[in-house]
Amino acid sequence: MDTQKPSDILILESKIIVLLNKLKENHLDLKTLKDKNSILELQKKELEDQIKSLKEENKSLKIANNLLGSNEGKTQTKAKINSLIKEVDYCISQLTEMN
Repeated sequence: MDTQKPSDILILESKIIVLLNKLKENHLDLKTLKDKNSILELQKKELEDQIKSLKEENKSLKIANNLLGSNEGKTQTKAKINSLIKEVDYCISQLTEMN
């Protein structure tokens, strides 16, 4: 099988070089995409935190609006007030147990 022509070997070498260059290019692309993915994950986390914060603020504003006389969500406001009263009662009982 030593009858291969030198041109066949050169063609194979050339194809291997092309494949190795493509592999290197793919690795660089992969690294770039991983970096972009990390940045997007961070942005996603920041946006999720911002959404959570805005929802809490919206909830607080609704409660404040209800306390100012709005008829919407009175049950929600009453439930929140009752929840806060229970929390205060629990804290008071914990403090009395400590004494």
